[in-house]
Amino acid sequence: MGGKDFARRDFLKLAGLAVAGLWAGQAGSAFGASARDRLNFILILIDDMGWMDAGCYGSKFYQTPNIDRLAAEGMRFTDGYAACAVCSPTRAAIMTGRYPARLGVTDWIRSRFQGGKIPPDKKNPSGYVGDKNKKLLCPENALWMELAEITIAEALKPAGYTCCHIGKWHLGADDWYPDKQGFDFNIGGCDFGQPPSYFDPYFREGQGQIPTLPGRREGEYLTDREADEAVGFIRRHKDEPFFLYMAHYAVHTPIQAKEKLIEKYRGRPLFGQKNPAYAAMVESVDDAVGKIMAELDELNLSERTVIIFTSDNGGLLNVTNNAPLRAGKGYPYEGGIREPVIIRWPKIVKAGAVSHEPVTSVDYFPTICQLAGVPLPRDRVIDGVSLVEHLKSNAAKPLGRDAIYWHFPHYRGDVVPYSIIRAGDWKLIKRYEGPADGGFELFNLKDDLSEQNELSEKMPEKVRRLDAKLTDWLKTTNAKLPIPNPQYNASVKPSDKGRGQAKGVSYESA
Repeated sequence: MGGKDFARRDFLKLAGLAVAGLWAGQAGSAFGASARDRLNFILILIDDMGWMDAGCYGSKFYQTPNIDRLAAEGMRFTDGYAACAVCSPTRAAIMTGRYPARLGVTDWIRSRFQGGKIPPDKKNPSGYVGDKNKKLLCPENALWMELAEITIAEALKPAGYTCCHIGKWHLGADDWYPDKQGFDFNIGGCDFGQPPSYFDPYFREGQGQIPTLPGRREGEYLTDREADEAVGFIRRHKDEPFFLYMAHYAVHTPIQAKEKLIEKYRGRPLFGQKNPAYAAMVESVDDAVGKIMAELDELNLSERTVIIFTSDNGGLLNVTNNAPLRAGKGYPYEGGIREPVIIRWPKIVKAGAVSHEPVTSVDYFPTICQLAGVPLPRDRVIDGVSLVEHLKSNAAKPLGRDAIYWHFPHYRGDVVPYSIIRAGDWKLIKRYEGPADGGFELFNLKDDLSEQNELSEKMPEKVRRLDAKLTDWLKTTNAKLPIPNPQYNASVKPSDKGRGQAKGVSYESA
């Protein structure tokens, strides 16, 4: 651990020197020596927002004029992905540019109120766990993202950026909060994977109150509060380069919205998506996007502010509808991992551009670093690919990436541990439990976006090649794999242990 800490501190020091030298020789360039001339970055991350949950992606039920405007003024990615089908791994990947398998954060992190007890030695668990009714023992998930990891905020700090986190963090408790990972401000970030309530004072029995967001007006809606805090941060730091990580708690459960907005959606024509309260939550998120864009316009910051908009996993089944994508949050199918991705970079990206290039959560770190002119860490692998040249070419220049990957070595309801590779149009799902204690599903996403035509038996050689590539990646990343459970007993009924319950209250896993 000490060596890693030194490497991290060494990077931050050297990055500062390198950036200072870089900018000293760039006066008058696109980045410039003046703080007023440098790019700002706003990364908007919505929790549980599905690929079809915005008008610009095809929804006819939800109203998202501001998100649609963002797409109309920037580049919309049709094949954008989250690094995981659940939230914490995706958030860790976004912050570091590294796949969850490398980080050891491969499932959602249990908050303290859900049994995520911090061990006295403050070392992340490293063993295996499992019930007798499960064929496999699964690697224990981390309880936090290690401080040795370098975040976007830490990469930008030596370049003079002021960094603010607002909303959901879910990458560890007190000692691993955003302010311990390079952020100057932490507004609302804690170990919670979901808010106790969406209404001030943001409290629920059995969970408590958001410790880093004191109530201010009883009944105030959380998404509105987050937007207000974002606007305030932008206004206060308009004369210096900034990075705003706007990580909304919405649209995660509990499904709570402002009654006036809920009423607006009651009785509207149904197009597969039909939950009025969820629709109202989506609209509140859209309003927040609009407030941020309006503030940038008011302060003449829009042209030098890059906005990245995305989600951390697919839409939750029985709350929204991800069709034509199959399944939803937690599942290895496209409904669980394909996300809205929009990037606006005025005067560089052609308005209304559309990209069909597969991109994923690890790509934002190297993209922001390149745009800010800061070096990438040299003591660790950065899995992401910078999108800068792709953006500049208005999607004409391919990324040249061979494949993208996922690894979820855990059980989740009816989902068994799995890994995934997407290479070109081909997607292979590898399950670690199934027929003969393993199984594959092969899909051609170009011809079969809904993943209804399974091809593994018809194309065994394609399966073999993709599996070999996936296996090599798992080894390279030191991914922890499930192992056989020596105490497996098929007659034992499943238990509710570890399903995120506290004091008799059931919580949707984050």
